Amino acid sequence: MELKFEELPYQLDAVNAVTNLFAGQPNHTRTFDLTSQGTGRFVGNGLDLDWETLGRNLNALQKQNGQPETEIGAHGLNFSLEMETGTGKTYVYLRTIYELNKLYGWKKFVIVVPSVPIREGVLKSLEITKAHFDGVFGRPVMRYAEYSSSRLSDLRAFAVNDHIEILVINIQSFEKDGNVINKVNESGEAPIKFIQETSPIVIIDEPQNMETEGRLNALESLHPLFTLRYSATHKNPYHKVYSLNPVQAYNLKLVKQIEVLPVLAENDVNGAFAELLEVKQAAKGRLKADLNIHYQDKKEIKKKKVSVKSGDDLFEKSGGNEAYRHGFIIDGMDFENQELAFSSGKTITRGGDGDVVRDEIMKNQIRETVREHLAKEKRLNPLGIKVLSLFFIDRVENYRAADGTAGKFALWFEEIYRELVGSTNTAGVHDGYFSQDKKGRLKNTDGTTQADNDTYRLIMRDKETLLSFDSPLRFIFSHSALKEGWDNPNVFQICTLNETRSPLKKRQEIGRGLRIAVNQEGRRVRDEKVNILTVVPNESYELFAANLQKEYEDECGIKFAVENIKNGNKKKKQLFRKDFPLDPEFQAIWERLKYKTRYRVRFDTEELIKQASEAVANLPEIQKPRIRVRKAQLKQSQTYGIETVEIASRSREMDVQWDIPDILGEIQKKTGLTRRTVYEIITQSGRLKDVAGNPQRFIDLAAEAVNRSLYALMAAGIEYEQTGEVYDQKLLEDMEREGIEFYENSFTFEVGKPQKTICENYIPLDSGTEQAFARNCEDYDAENEGGVAFYFKLPGWFKIPTPLGNYNPDWAVVKQVQDKVYFVAETKNTGKSIQAGVDAGKLRENERLKIECGERHFEALGGLAYCVVEKVGDLKLEKEEQA
Repeated sequence: MELKFEELPYQLDAVNAVTNLFAGQPNHTRTFDLTSQGTGRFVGNGLDLDWETLGRNLNALQKQNGQPETEIGAHGLNFSLEMETGTGKTYVYLRTIYELNKLYGWKKFVIVVPSVPIREGVLKSLEITKAHFDGVFGRPVMRYAEYSSSRLSDLRAFAVNDHIEILVINIQSFEKDGNVINKVNESGEAPIKFIQETSPIVIIDEPQNMETEGRLNALESLHPLFTLRYSATHKNPYHKVYSLNPVQAYNLKLVKQIEVLPVLAENDVNGAFAELLEVKQAAKGRLKADLNIHYQDKKEIKKKKVSVKSGDDLFEKSGGNEAYRHGFIIDGMDFENQELAFSSGKTITRGGDGDVVRDEIMKNQIRETVREHLAKEKRLNPLGIKVLSLFFIDRVENYRAADGTAGKFALWFEEIYRELVGSTNTAGVHDGYFSQDKKGRLKNTDGTTQADNDTYRLIMRDKETLLSFDSPLRFIFSHSALKEGWDNPNVFQICTLNETRSPLKKRQEIGRGLRIAVNQEGRRVRDEKVNILTVVPNESYELFAANLQKEYEDECGIKFAVENIKNGNKKKKQLFRKDFPLDPEFQAIWERLKYKTRYRVRFDTEELIKQASEAVANLPEIQKPRIRVRKAQLKQSQTYGIETVEIASRSREMDVQWDIPDILGEIQKKTGLTRRTVYEIITQSGRLKDVAGNPQRFIDLAAEAVNRSLYALMAAGIEYEQTGEVYDQKLLEDMEREGIEFYENSFTFEVGKPQKTICENYIPLDSGTEQAFARNCEDYDAENEGGVAFYFKLPGWFKIPTPLGNYNPDWAVVKQVQDKVYFVAETKNTGKSIQAGVDAGKLRENERLKIECGERHFEALGGLAYCVVEKVGDLKLEKEEQA
């Protein structure tokens, strides 16, 4: 299988957030000699923009992208991009490399990673994106290498080669003076010199792991031209130029939706439950322990915390609970290992409860995961989507013992799988990925050892194989410390089976399964009914959501609505009235709605030339690049440390003759217009003389001005015509027969008058405006003039093609106005009063264009009025409005 890559607008926005920082930078390459390293020309990066220009570019981008504006001198040339896990962060910075090379001629890039699994992921991404980027950028020569202290010749190649060079290196490889790369060799130079002299563009993956003083100094030792920092959880977001946080990614449906399916022991006070909370040192060096046990009071048994010492009997401590009558005298305690022994010989550790209930919970976690997996397979396999489930465990022996025999998790899984599937064949269905010691024995791990390398490589090598139906493997067990290695788009279930408290943060836990699923052709399937990640924890849904929200607040400084995390135990199904497709009211409006259309855009090229040339003519002055010199004093004090005070500043224009690029061709690529049209726009603008002083800046600003004029004319000139096709009746029959699963939220509308709509019970909605509109429809009596006779929410598959993608209108409504009048309603709330209606000027540009397309589509169908409204009373024909 070959994974296919898309050009997604938000990813291109992130790329542009970097490339536009350097608007006005000429396209050229710097060459130099390293005489101490032998003869030959070396190729490096150069930056010609002065700080004033960079500062203006930075602040313009920050303002455009809704980020706080910062002074360019505050953090130097460090720029941060926040991208949520699963949204294609690696793809973005790899594409940024190609764009920076195309626009500015830069060729030397170093990607710094904090760990083995991230390094393996980057190398895999470089491998599988190459063909895609070759197609986008015309097959530029690109070489990438993984730094190894045993292959120092790679560094010379990095410096010498005159094409895109990408070096992937772990921070651990150069953070200490004793690293091979930093040691002076017989030539009198350290190998790191090859990197330093090229002034590489440094890209840091997960920079929050590199914020110690030593690591920050190590990064500076690379002598970067500038540094790009990519993470979902920045510790210090230096000069943030782009942000796609978890809430935005979730709401834009760029990642899977999340549901939580908790497995909990409820009202369980059976058996001899004993949970060790802590072994601690008391007075005179004696040891005491705190336990949770089941305490018998006069009315009931309940969980209670008790303090014990050696010799205490839990039968007495529990108020005489018969479960503790035999074998529960405290026989000994171990402070260092946090263990406690009973007279029966049983030992429990901190965080463990020595209870069959814990095993039963974990066994049922496996059961629920398998059950959920099989249900999704039934739905998704026919779509060519293979379903994977991932189990995180904290003890390898629970899955596979040292002698290779099955542990309890494997035995439970096979028992449950055979029971649910009705088949005894479990060969190849499940497997584990674990590190081994030098003797080949499986071992627990912290995820940072050399022994983990092979495990990570195996996981990454198997990425495409696991996605294919050719591989029977669907259930994967892995050590919880290997969390970062798993990043497979078709993980639909994640189950954490830890006997002690899970070391995983919630973001890490869900992060392994957030990516949008792919089918057997390697293409992303962007269907929200498909992309649902089910997490199976042993804690309540509320607690899981609260912990996740706290992580988002702590790490991202944002609030995350708890209702965005779906409670898997509260799924709802929208049911439809039997035979609703035969209802005369439905048929009357459906006969008007069911026709498909296509569009074409007509606009007067001469008018575009006129408007666009005026827009270019009115551009601000294209300033030439300047050199700025700044002098500052360093002031030191005990209180404030080292401060800088600028005492002199001067600047001058650069005395450089720029090579003029293909101005028309570059603007043509950014606008999609013909070369002749671009020529007429630029020549009629009278601004061609501004090209020589700063060609790239001129290209960027002119293309932006042309596109603004183009979009305005497109919105006014789009036309629709019927294709002769209609929506398949089977789509309606499937709705009637199967219903639609959804997750209830505070906006879900409970149908009170099913005879007025197609639903029996619920209408899933996303806003208070939609909810109020649905209530309006029910309350407006159909027997009165202007009342609503029938209404329904248009299904998700009802889509109108537009230049900006498909558009799904909100409502179909039949009103009683003398005769029946048929409406399609788009509900919007722009903050105006109820009487004032919807202010189109406050809608986003893409919303306005889609609404314009909706109007033209329904004009082509006829027999329907399309309205953008806030309430039912706003649904009026044009003649009513004029009256």
